[in-house]
Amino acid sequence: MAETEQEIKARKERERDELYALDISGVEWRSAPGTEEHEERVEIADLPDGAVAMRSSLDPDTVLRYTEAEWTAFVLGARDGEFDLEPAPHDGEPGADA
Repeated sequence: MAETEQEIKARKERERDELYALDISGVEWRSAPGTEEHEERVEIADLPDGAVAMRSSLDPDTVLRYTEAEWTAFVLGARDGEFDLEPAPHDGEPGADA
């Protein structure tokens, strides 16, 4: 039997609460190869059950946590260009505010 919308919402809230309750003080953070220690970078850490934690090197106390399903959806979307930013129009170009 398929979950109802309310059951799905309750399950996702429970998963989020469990994920944020994890002690991640001992996780190993990694960043993109070639970045220097002093450079701003995104850091990733693997958590249990395929979950992932993400933070900025400039704000290591603010950590976002994603379930395996959320992380997979994000990575696949990024690979497909779903998060590509369009350049802002410049003066004199089509779409620029006059």
